[in-house]
Amino acid sequence: MIVLKTSREFSKMRDAGRISAQALQVAGEAIKPGVSTLEIDTVVRKFIEKQGAVPSFLGYGGFPASACISVNNVVIHGIPHKSHILKDGDIVSIDVGAYYEGFHGDNAYTFPCGKISAEAQALLDATKESLFKGIEQAVAGNRIGDIGNAVQKYVEARSYSVVRDFVGHGVGAKLHEDPSVPNYGTPGRGVRLMPGMTIAIEPMVNQGGHAVKVLDDDWTTVTTDGKLSAHFEHSVAITPDGPVILTLPD
Repeated sequence: MIVLKTSREFSKMRDAGRISAQALQVAGEAIKPGVSTLEIDTVVRKFIEKQGAVPSFLGYGGFPASACISVNNVVIHGIPHKSHILKDGDIVSIDVGAYYEGFHGDNAYTFPCGKISAEAQALLDATKESLFKGIEQAVAGNRIGDIGNAVQKYVEARSYSVVRDFVGHGVGAKLHEDPSVPNYGTPGRGVRLMPGMTIAIEPMVNQGGHAVKVLDDDWTTVTTDGKLSAHFEHSVAITPDGPVILTLPD
């Protein structure tokens, strides 16, 4: 069931989204060679809790951390660990959410660690831009397929692949709500977008093929060909005046 939000609820989601976005900024500032992914997760948790919010991911479905930290060929759901030390040239995807006054914010960004290769930077740039191509289509009267198609076309024109096994989603009082928001699709198909909807658009883009696999921990998802993957995400409100990004730091 799709839950439409009121203007008052939009305001609350902006607050949750702001905390989520600031937590992502704090995480990005902590990324440097020699730092463990667990140290970054600790920074994220302390920041969110200091704002009077709760990390959305901590304990969600049994997830053991406050942020998903996915490095290089890890697509999503990387579990932070003290033994995972970042190196110069890594790309680090951080996905984080904050639950505040009854609503969730949810956002992700892929950061460079030190100096990365030109090929890695090109993947980050294309994935980030594909997110905004999707957001441009998040207009009342359009359909979910318009968002996914915009992402897919942009990504595949640059010889990358969009992940098919995991998709974006509705977001609100629950971290994951209807509808599903794939990063691929056919224009004019799927759920019609209506004012009051709030969705998380989150392209997951692979340098190689789109196939992924989940490791034995039941969380960590990697590219099957071992190539790099990037992930960017915003929570977005559908309004009569166009899409409004809810996960902005100020």
